[in-house]
Amino acid sequence: MDRKSIIILAVAMALLFGMPRIVDHFFPPKPIPLNLQTSVTNNPAVTNGAVATVPAEMPVPAAATPEHSAMPEQIVTVSNEDLIWHFTSDGGGIKTIDLRQYPAIIKRTAAGGIAPTTPATLNTNAPLPVMSLVGGDIQGNNYFMLTQTGQTIRAEKTLTNGLRLVKEYDLGSNCFFNARLWLENTTSKPLAVPARELVIGTSTPVGPLDDPTAMGTIWYNGVKSQNIKSSWFANRTLGCIPGTPREHYGEGASNVVWAAPDNQFFVIAAIPSNPAPALVIDRIRIPAPELKEPTNSMSVLLTNGYQAAFTYPAAVLGPGQRLREDFIFYAGPKEYNRLAKMGQTMNNNLDLIMGFTGVFGFFSKLLLLSMNGLHDLGLQYGWTVIAITVILKLVFWPITKAGIRSQKRMQALQPQLKAISDKYKDDPLKKHQKTTEFLKEQKVSQFGSCLPTLLQIPVFLGFYWMLRSAIELRGAHFLWAYDLSQPDTVAYLAGFPINPLPLIMGVSQLWQSQLTPPSPGMDPGQQKMMRFMPLIFIAMFYRMSAGLTLYWTVSNLLSILQTTMTRNINAPAPASVPGLAKKRK
Repeated sequence: MDRKSIIILAVAMALLFGMPRIVDHFFPPKPIPLNLQTSVTNNPAVTNGAVATVPAEMPVPAAATPEHSAMPEQIVTVSNEDLIWHFTSDGGGIKTIDLRQYPAIIKRTAAGGIAPTTPATLNTNAPLPVMSLVGGDIQGNNYFMLTQTGQTIRAEKTLTNGLRLVKEYDLGSNCFFNARLWLENTTSKPLAVPARELVIGTSTPVGPLDDPTAMGTIWYNGVKSQNIKSSWFANRTLGCIPGTPREHYGEGASNVVWAAPDNQFFVIAAIPSNPAPALVIDRIRIPAPELKEPTNSMSVLLTNGYQAAFTYPAAVLGPGQRLREDFIFYAGPKEYNRLAKMGQTMNNNLDLIMGFTGVFGFFSKLLLLSMNGLHDLGLQYGWTVIAITVILKLVFWPITKAGIRSQKRMQALQPQLKAISDKYKDDPLKKHQKTTEFLKEQKVSQFGSCLPTLLQIPVFLGFYWMLRSAIELRGAHFLWAYDLSQPDTVAYLAGFPINPLPLIMGVSQLWQSQLTPPSPGMDPGQQKMMRFMPLIFIAMFYRMSAGLTLYWTVSNLLSILQTTMTRNINAPAPASVPGLAKKRK
């Protein structure tokens, strides 16, 4: 297998694994414009304590539409060094959580620095707060009395049938906090409690540049994790052929150890004290983050959100009896070290939130730890990407060199191989047998030249998945790129972004292809395809993160250096094939 075929194989495999995300990335569902003058009165949303209308076309799952009270909403805001919680009396839950250490949008100032902005917010524009109870008439008019004692927030109410609902929140540290919910029968008679859902959060974008394909919910059943992303709801055949979109996901058999609505960089993880009976996820429509301060003359763009909830069966409470559920929540960045440490403490593999599973996940984890280790030594993250790329090239250099030597040996043996092919063209089995015998005599492997690339494919894909969601690169700058987690846009031309790194990457790809002559026997069609390969790579990488295009560009430049260094590797002298030499007359 020649080098060109190997590259085609590598690209084909990358497209096979990444096609769903590539399609969603370049062809996401178009946002639906809505006029703000259209509103409903039975589903108010609150922003900073003031009631705001929500478009009527933004549906909430039928089971999740409670009866709201006409009483004014009360907001209690509490904070520590990591988080700002906004508790609401409308449902007695957490309306939003602000991350104090992370900006919502990375912006560059005219002077070249990073502009200050509001904190990133979780559960933004979600129709229901975290810890909302839905199903039947479980929350009555939905109004709770909020009280605060130190770092404990309490939401309480008693329904007309005597069912008392209490929610308590103990604010912790390091982005963790505790929550408790209990239902109590305050009457002297048995009381039926309907089946219900407890909302643990909604996956929403933090900023307008967030990758919509990274949104969804990941959950763990004690054995393995399941990652339900936007592609599951899109339900495309083979990842690209449109199908009937799904709206609802339900799974679990009293084995939901934890569940975590997440987006590209952040997550709300809910860990029940006892595994929840089941998990449901609903695809809903929410306002997109582009519009921050709407007015009646503006239109709202809607995007997808994914609301996750634990489900609990109906029950009957005896007089004075209680049902209680305890939870630990994590609301913060998808930071591997922090999640892994907590997962080891609780023995629940919480680091699976990162999505580092399988062979590619192993390399993603290893490369992330290596990148953070180099950063701890004082390197900026842009230089850590370059350093890891260099290290990988050095590690694979002996294998690459052996592959190049094998490729040159195969090129030198092309006349003999062609002679075998011509002689046994009518007997494929005999041709294969003679070819194999000849290569064995010459101590050449047919797969020797492709092995180095095949070994590097898992590393490349692991690096791709790691760089795609590494919170460490968010806001990290390098040269003109002020955020390595986003494209390195420096200007716009008629609304089209100018991203230098993918263009440089394409030029380096073209340079590399010119240094590698076409293999003997390659048909003209393949040669033409290889000429256009750099353009295909530019299109694939143009809107991807600067960190990823930086890695691929440096990798191309190092490959060019390796090709130059190996030009002097001598090929063996052509060998004769027994039985094919012409007899002298």
